[in-house]
Order: sequence, then structure tokens, then C-alpha cells
Amino acid sequence: MSRYDETTLARVALTWLAEPGTRSVYALVTELGPVAALELLLDGAAPYEDLRDSVAARSRAGDARAIAAEALDRGERLGARVVVPGDDEWPGTVEELRKLRLSDARRRVDRETAPPLCFWVRGPWPLAEALDRSVAVVGARAATPYGLHVARQLGYGLADRDWTVVSGGAFGIDAAAHRGALSAGGRTVAVLACGVDRPYPVGNTALFDRIADSGLLVSEWPPAAEPLRPRFLIRNRVIAAGTKGTVLVEAAARSGATQTTRRALALNRPAMVVPGPVTSAMSVGTHEILREEPGARLVTGLAHVLEEVGRIGELAPVPRGPDRPTDVIDDDARAIVEAMPRRGTIGVDDLAARAGLAVRTVLRKMSLLEELALVVRRDDGYALVPPRRAG
Repeated sequence: MSRYDETTLARVALTWLAEPGTRSVYALVTELGPVAALELLLDGAAPYEDLRDSVAARSRAGDARAIAAEALDRGERLGARVVVPGDDEWPGTVEELRKLRLSDARRRVDRETAPPLCFWVRGPWPLAEALDRSVAVVGARAATPYGLHVARQLGYGLADRDWTVVSGGAFGIDAAAHRGALSAGGRTVAVLACGVDRPYPVGNTALFDRIADSGLLVSEWPPAAEPLRPRFLIRNRVIAAGTKGTVLVEAAARSGATQTTRRALALNRPAMVVPGPVTSAMSVGTHEILREEPGARLVTGLAHVLEEVGRIGELAPVPRGPDRPTDVIDDDARAIVEAMPRRGTIGVDDLAARAGLAVRTVLRKMSLLEELALVVRRDDGYALVPPRRAG
């Protein structure tokens, strides 16, 4: 008899029998509970032929309960824990995946978007607490220096403002966002498409070790699970659902990062896009999102992101140029300044004619302009004060 809780063991076994996100499995677990759902599948009584075939194929590789127990043993040895619904650290926001329906869902990965059955977690933070105030920063693996700079700055700024930075641990934008958060001494979470004991890509091993020390490594797949290509797309729904919003920094025309953004949009989460050079192939996907998705918001930095996801309604400052003395004067005074000759002096009568104002109005405004050091009185009239040179 297994020393593990039978409900947890069943959830781990079900995740091994059928890939995470499988709606028919999630429906059985919701209706029967994980233990009864596992027994039904192992008895060959799955309600759908494709699910019966999938379970039969996996079962030929071993006993699901034994493999789940072995995975739990392995997880214990490497310091990973299993988090299931009902646990204090289960992130309730991922349950919203129940209602995720994507338009034009021709691929299996776009149809099978059910909530997770369990998470494997490695790191010191409670998962729900880490994701409670989090933003996903995603994008291209083959990122440009521009994209890497933006992602690093966003990661640093969000972490510095006590937001958790979530991404997928890949090369490029993902890694830059993680590193930015770590540089700020903040939290970052890598949601993986493989076991938490074999993070992929291997070239980011040192980064994953740092994340495990101060943030979290998270996966739906048990330890030792391989990073198969479809799993990256399955994983993306968790990044979209587990965070308060998603920022797409760079993406090519066909990119998994754009898929994450579309899932965020379908869940009515803030979906933000950083524009890029129109000449860059890494901006094609981001610009297509902006063109095709009315709900996507263009952002150019941390202030815009915080405005979209902030709980207290933080508003980004309106971009403006440097303050000028003429910003505080009225239309008549501004007309006088514009009418002044760039060189030399001018009398009041001539100035009034050039500005189209009454002489008495010009006289009244000139004292204000003198106080603001915009004009100076000379013996033969008024002259503009030359602008100060920098330095």
C-alpha cells in the first residue's frame, strides 16, 4: 500500500496517463473525484475512444499508480512538493481555465485547455502567494538586443515594485525577464514544460538554480518528464491564467508567446504588447496582435504595465516634453513672444501690430514676460532673452 495520500497519488497518475489540460479527464475528476476517475480509466471504461486509446498506450509503459509513487519519491529527494486543489497554496485563478474557449480551435492544444490537476513546485514561496500579485513577461527566444533590454527592465521594475515576474524559462525574452527580477532581489516564477528536476534549456541551468533558491520552479509534469514540443504550448495556458496580466515583448509571426497572449485575452486578463521596429522579424507577431485583437493594449514601459494591472489604479504619466517658460502664459502673451524678432529690438507699437493686439494689452503683458525672463527692456524697445545653453 502506498504511503502517499491516495487523492494526490491519483492526480499525479492521471497527469501521467493523459497530458495536462485534457478536458474529458478534468470532467471525470470533477464528477467522480480523482481516485474513482483513475480507477475508471484503468478499467478501460473511459467515455471517449481517443481517451481510452491514450490511457491504453500509456498503460503499456507501466502501472500508473507505481509510476506516480516513484515520481513522488523522486520529488521528495530533490526537494519538490506536489500542490493540489484544496491545498492552501493552490492558485485558485487557474480554475478559470474551465471557461476558456478559443475561437478557431482546430488544434488539440487549443481545445484541451482544462485546469491543472496538480503542480510540482520547487522553491521557498507558497505558490498561491507568489502568483497573487504577478505579471507574465513572455516573448521570442531569438530576441533582439532591444527586446532583451525591454524585458530585463520590465522584470527589474516589476520585481522592484513587489510584483512577481512569471515566464517560461526559455532563452531570450523569458530569461531576460527572470534575470531582471533576480537583479532587483525580487520573486520570479518559471513555469516549465518538463520536470522541475530537468529544466530546459540546459543552457539556463544556472538561472534555474537561482530561481529555485529565491523564487519558484513550477510544472504540471512529474520529475524526469521530457520537454516535448507540445508541452510548451500546453504550459502557456497556465502562464496566462495564473497571472494578473501578460506582457508580450517580442514575437515572430508564428510564436508560442503570441499564443499565451491570446489565452490571456480569452480569459479577459490584461494583455499588453510592446511595439518594436517595423523592420524587425521579431516584431511581426506583436504587431499582428495589436492589429487583430481590440483588447490588446500597447505598452512602452513599466508605468503602462502597472496602469493595466495595478490594484489601486496607478496611472501612467502622460508623455510630454521638457517644461518651458511659455507653458504658463496665456494666448495673448504667447502671441507677443511669437511676434518678437529673433534678433534686435522692437517698439511696442510695431509689436502690437505684428501680434494683432491692442497696445494696452501688449504693455500689460510685457511686465509678465519680463518677470518670466522671456523679454528684456532696452532703450529702444524690447528684445527676446536668448535661451540658456545646456552645460
